[in-house]
Amino acid sequence: MSTRTTPDHAAGSRWSAVGPGLLMASAAIGASHLVASTQAGALFGWQLVGLLLVANVLKYPFFRFGPQFTAESGLSLVEGYARKGRGYLIVFFVLCIYSSVVSAAGVALLCTVILAYLLPASWGLGVPLLATLLMGITWALLVGGRYKALDAVTKVILVVLSLSTVVAVVMAASQGTVREPGFVDPSPWNLATLAFLVALIGWMPAPIEVSALNSLWIRAKAQDRTVRPQDIIFDFNLGFVVSTVLAVIFVALGVFVQYGSGEELAMAGGAYIPQLMSMYGAAIGSWAVPLMALIAFAAMFGTVITVVDGYARASAESLRLLRGRPDFSRREKNAWITGISVAALAIVVWMSAELADMLRYAMISAFVTAPVFAWLNFSLVRRGSRLSPALRWLSWAGLVFLAGFTVLFLLTLVGVVG
Repeated sequence: MSTRTTPDHAAGSRWSAVGPGLLMASAAIGASHLVASTQAGALFGWQLVGLLLVANVLKYPFFRFGPQFTAESGLSLVEGYARKGRGYLIVFFVLCIYSSVVSAAGVALLCTVILAYLLPASWGLGVPLLATLLMGITWALLVGGRYKALDAVTKVILVVLSLSTVVAVVMAASQGTVREPGFVDPSPWNLATLAFLVALIGWMPAPIEVSALNSLWIRAKAQDRTVRPQDIIFDFNLGFVVSTVLAVIFVALGVFVQYGSGEELAMAGGAYIPQLMSMYGAAIGSWAVPLMALIAFAAMFGTVITVVDGYARASAESLRLLRGRPDFSRREKNAWITGISVAALAIVVWMSAELADMLRYAMISAFVTAPVFAWLNFSLVRRGSRLSPALRWLSWAGLVFLAGFTVLFLLTLVGVVG
């Protein structure tokens, strides 16, 4: 299988190439935006916007290397790892399997809690039953569906969620501050909040291994149409910018609706979801709460589908390359979809009462593994690819940032620091 890229003068609409980048954005817009970004604004106001933007900028090269490598070589990142050495591919494969279960479980649990909030309590449907229904539908859609359906649905969900949240923020800002007189701004710059900062950055805008998933989505899209290299980069940049801007907008929602209001922020269990929905109600009106809950569920459901599909592709591709086979079959991909869905469901049922702990663990795991995935991508393109000096230096700065922050967190975790 090869990606059909064409010279710059080839015919075709740039917008027709849009899709894989928005799928990446869909994978990003989950707990990191709905929960972590909003909580960052509600807890610390605007203080963490700078860190959020710096994290996105310093992670940018490692996400970009996925579509860039595919556009230049016609190969996926996973194939690039295999060509660089079997050891590189094994490292990616092992971490991919781990991340697939943790990430899928994290987004599935949040999606299930939103669904539980959306449905009448009188129905008595618990998280285990709803999670089973959710993952069953996800499995059926992916096994029986095709890439095009996932591509189209993602665009609609992202547009609706983005517009709705922008409207909520504008209306909340127009109503004035909720900050109580005498409120003292808490500082996030201490070791006590380090775990929260790591969780915020871990999935911001997404786990770095999503870059490999993105390159596989580009390959899938290129099977039935010709894709120009510059359009691949345009699609990626569009998705990356959308996810970054939305992260800031969700911070703003927390600032305008909750920061300094005196309302205690729910950090444990599924209690934050009602608070999040009440933010939309306070900004737009109580009539909007059920609508926003439905939109949030749709966004998270799209994220669940995207995450399971992407990690299944990456896992199947990795195993195919380790076996030295020319391609993986649909049956093999479906087996990975099944395995990831079942494993994620088991974790969701087990951790159904611990939403905050599950999400925090998933985000922190993504951050701790980020330097490894970042180095894999950079080592793959730093010699054979046409990298600008700015992108090259930004990559080194990103590696120092990710590795340094990770070491500090691990030293704090074991009690060496703090």
